Amino acid sequence: MNKPRIERFTFPERMTHWLTAISFVYAGLSGTALWSRKMWWTASVLGGGETIRAWHPIGGVVFALLLALMFRRWATQMKIDADDRRWLAVSHKYAIHDEAGVPESGRFNAGQKMLFWVQSVSAIVLFASGIVLWFPELMPRGLRLIAILTHPLAAVASLGGIVVHVYMTTLVVPGALNAMLRGWVTPGWAASHHAKWFRAVQRK
Repeated sequence: MNKPRIERFTFPERMTHWLTAISFVYAGLSGTALWSRKMWWTASVLGGGETIRAWHPIGGVVFALLLALMFRRWATQMKIDADDRRWLAVSHKYAIHDEAGVPESGRFNAGQKMLFWVQSVSAIVLFASGIVLWFPELMPRGLRLIAILTHPLAAVASLGGIVVHVYMTTLVVPGALNAMLRGWVTPGWAASHHAKWFRAVQRK
């Protein structure tokens, strides 16, 4: 017997999400290999030093373009409202499944919205600084120095956000990963985790 279903993510949304994730993983692994000797072992997995030197910036551009598509699709749904600010103030309760007093969420909760904005800002910094580092001979010395500092800082912020995202979707919120894989959730899951969104869907 089939369970009742509510569409959570459309196929284009899921495809964009997973392509963005794949490009992010490649850019992240190749970037850390170039940045730290301790991570150089990943270079051999990705084809060797010369290969990642050539393909890391291309992977970064692909990531930025895919994230731009995601931004275009979801930006209007990621606005932080009063309920989101209250959610963030008690987000530690959400993380330990003590949701008493935690405001109801719309399609995306405040944590997901914060991740979206952190990734968006980090991607802009990574793209801009990456262009400088890609063509250093064309850039003034001061700009190169700024890029050398900001590129790894933005990468750390982006990687940190993704680590939290993976942790939340796999361990803290059962069913969240399946929603992005299958595209649908049960009414019970929707009502439990995104009650405002669930009511809005029910009214349609």
